[in-house]
Amino acid sequence: MSRSVLIIEDDPRIRRMLQLTLQREGLEVTEAATGEDGLARLGETSFDVILLDLMLPGKDGFEVCREIRRSSNVPVIMLTARSDSHDVVAGLEAGADDYVSKPFVVKELSARIRALARRSRAPEPRVHLTVGDLEISPTEGTITRDGAMLNLTRTEFRLLCELAVDPGRVLSREELLERVWGYDYFGDSRLVDVHIRRLRKKIEPDPSNPALVMTVRGMGYRVPG
Repeated sequence: MSRSVLIIEDDPRIRRMLQLTLQREGLEVTEAATGEDGLARLGETSFDVILLDLMLPGKDGFEVCREIRRSSNVPVIMLTARSDSHDVVAGLEAGADDYVSKPFVVKELSARIRALARRSRAPEPRVHLTVGDLEISPTEGTITRDGAMLNLTRTEFRLLCELAVDPGRVLSREELLERVWGYDYFGDSRLVDVHIRRLRKKIEPDPSNPALVMTVRGMGYRVPG
């Protein structure tokens, strides 16, 4: 099945290069030169993945990503020429699922797109999971507390599900990268740490003292067994 990609990038040369190479990889590509144009296109149709440049005229990539997250859980990969820790973390905190530094290898970018697009299928080990007072339905893609629905991104939801199917077991960052992102060799462990932090803000009564998603120093993360 063909995957659809929205590219939001102001540099016409990069847009054209991405369009041609991703189309050769069998992906359907739509282009937008500004954040405003990209948001408008997202409002008109649905996409499997969005490639979002950080340095856009007008609304920058951080602001555009935050706006996307207000209404959509579509996976977002940030394109950035600035790979320092602050910008990467800021992009992930804004709601991006992943980032790729320029110049990038298109084959690798294509593999990341396909890996994120495949995650639309829910985990299958169980039809119902619990973590503390949270009720999780992987097949329906929902999580509730006392009957109230919690709003998680796809990445946050997948992280919680993967931890919940192995309660008490510590999952390393590398395991979570492979299970959640589908990356076995080019993932960045910061992806896991930032998304765990975002997840805690949404599910923990006290995110600074987590009781549901706990850190095991030097090893990884676990939920109560």
